[in-house]
Amino acid sequence: MTFDFRLKVFHTVARRLNFTKAAEELFITQPAVTKHIHELELHFKVKLFDRNGTRIKLTVAGQTLLQHTEALFALYSNLEFDMNHLSRQHSGRLRLGGSMTTAPYIIPPILADFHHKYPSVQVTLTTGNTSQIEQALENKEIDLGIVEGHSRNASIRYTEFSKDEIVLVSNPAHPLSKRESIKPEDLKQVPLLLREPGSGTLEVVAHALKPLGIKLSQLKTEMQLNSTEMIKSYLLHAPCMAFLSIHAVRKELQNKEYRLLAVKGLQIERSFYFARLQGEAQPLPDLFMKFALRHTKATLL
Repeated sequence: MTFDFRLKVFHTVARRLNFTKAAEELFITQPAVTKHIHELELHFKVKLFDRNGTRIKLTVAGQTLLQHTEALFALYSNLEFDMNHLSRQHSGRLRLGGSMTTAPYIIPPILADFHHKYPSVQVTLTTGNTSQIEQALENKEIDLGIVEGHSRNASIRYTEFSKDEIVLVSNPAHPLSKRESIKPEDLKQVPLLLREPGSGTLEVVAHALKPLGIKLSQLKTEMQLNSTEMIKSYLLHAPCMAFLSIHAVRKELQNKEYRLLAVKGLQIERSFYFARLQGEAQPLPDLFMKFALRHTKATLL
C-alpha cells in the first residue's frame, strides 16, 4: 500500500474516531486499519491516537497530522478539479433551489465565482423553505437543492455541504439584551419571532429544544414569518427575540444592531445539505456540488 493510502486510512479514522467504522468505509479489515496506523506511527515516531478501551482520541501529533492531511487532500481535489476542467467545456442550464437561509447568505458568493469560471452555464435560482425546495425537486422543477433541517424525504439523496449555527438574537433595546445568557425556561416568557411551518430552521430549533423539555407550542410566539429578512427587519423595531442563522446576522452583530444571547444548555448546530433525487446523476449538478465544496474549503482555509 502506498503512503497516500495510509494517510487516507488515518484521515478516515481521525474523522470517525472508530477503527471499525473506518474499516467499513474503506472496505478493508479492521486489522488492516490498525496495521496502517501502526506503520504511520513508526514512520513519524509519534503516537497518533490515545486508546481508552474501545474509545480513541487524537494526540497532539494526531491533530497536527490531521490538519496536514486535510490540506493535502484539498490540494489533490483542487488539482483533479482543475485538470478535469481543462479537458472539457461545460455549458447548459442548471436549475438550483435554495432554502430561505442558503439562498441569500450562502449561495450568492459561490454562484459569482461559478459564473466567472463557467460563463456558458446558465444558472437559475429558486428560493423557498426546505419543504418547498424538496417539493420542487420531486416535481423536477429544479436539478439541485441546498437545504437545511433534520427531516429526510426517502426520494431525495442528501449530501452534507457545510456547517451552521442557530443563535438567539434581540435588538439592543430589549430588556434582556444586557444579559450574557438566559435560562431555557425564560424562552417561554419571551416573545419570539419564528419561521413558518415547513422551514428547516424551525424544524432544527424544535429538535434542539426537545432535550430541554420545551415544545414549540410552549413558546410565546409573537409571529411566524416566512422570510429571514422580514424577521430581521421586524426585530429592529420590536421587543422580541428570534432564532436565526449566524450567517444571516453576522453583519448586524458586528454593527451592534443586534445582541446575541446564550441560552444555558442550548447549542443549535446544523448542516446544510445538497439535495438531489435518488438515482439521478447529471453532470452540471455534479459540477456545481464539487465547485461549491471546493469553494467552501478554500474559504475556511
